Amino acid sequence: MQYLLMLRFPPGDGPQEGTPGFDDEMRRWGEIKDELKQAGAYVGASGLHLDATTTVRARNGELTITDGPYAEAKEILFTFFIIDVPDLDAATEWASKMPAAHYGSIEIQPMVGLETA
Repeated sequence: MQYLLMLRFPPGDGPQEGTPGFDDEMRRWGEIKDELKQAGAYVGASGLHLDATTTVRARNGELTITDGPYAEAKEILFTFFIIDVPDLDAATEWASKMPAAHYGSIEIQPMVGLETA
């Protein structure tokens, strides 16, 4: 079963870029990715540009395009992983190993089916 892991954090929390804590976290992310690959569970992952969001809405024949999500949220989505594991328990175990689980949250969503080009 494929799961989308959406990693979120409160703005300003977590290690700051250019600090030893940040470097340690980047190393840990690399280890997690390698562990997922070795387990045959890694499908893909990507970080997101937090300052480059565009929101599109089509309502009653009118198209609205705005910069940013502008949603009231305590946490922002900053990256995602797609994993292929047997069940929700396995997905939860992988999520609990991720550094973001210690200062943010990881939302786990089962996927219907990943289509690729």
